[in-house]
Amino acid sequence: MIVRIVKMGICPEHIDTFVKQFMTNKADIRNFKGCDFLELYKDINDPTLYFTYSFWKSESALEHYRKSELFKTIWAKTKPLFNKKPEAWSLNRIETI
Repeated sequence: MIVRIVKMGICPEHIDTFVKQFMTNKADIRNFKGCDFLELYKDINDPTLYFTYSFWKSESALEHYRKSELFKTIWAKTKPLFNKKPEAWSLNRIETI
């Protein structure tokens, strides 16, 4: 399993649009083959900083999503809302307590 964390800075004037877009697309992302979990977080100190946290069955499942029309469509609408370059990490879980 792959844990994917994406950090996104959103322009203050686009926060409502970003959240609405996520809410509109969350079921399609979560139901994409290979996605087992999806959450959206907002930083408690910086209201423009958001994170997605998702679980993928494998690195190839994540890559299949990233090359899909669904991702391309969502990303094309999301990218103009950023106020800084997004950062992403793909991780292997070592321990759950």
